[in-house]
Amino acid sequence: MDFVKLLKQCQGFQWDKGSQDKNKEKHNVFNNESEQVFFNQPLFVFDDEVHPKNEKRYGALGQANNGRLLAIFFTTRNNKIRIISARNMSSKDKKVYDQQQKTAQF
Repeated sequence: MDFVKLLKQCQGFQWDKGSQDKNKEKHNVFNNESEQVFFNQPLFVFDDEVHPKNEKRYGALGQANNGRLLAIFFTTRNNKIRIISARNMSSKDKKVYDQQQKTAQF
């Protein structure tokens, strides 16, 4: 999938009113930190094959403006990024992220 094209088509973010604070409550990740990941480099986007549902989901590994390394899971709706989950990268995520940086496949 051409993730660059996918993200370029997006015109902002959409937050579900019922769960817009869940990442703060569960993982201490603020919504603005989650959004920042999509504007910083390096950013590694991939298909989320672990959580397939009735709509296409993606994962993103990147960093917020404060340098915090985050793993984001999202979908797109009506040309907007809808973040499903945001958390600190796990050690496995960090290894993948570091490897992607070395091979420059962003």
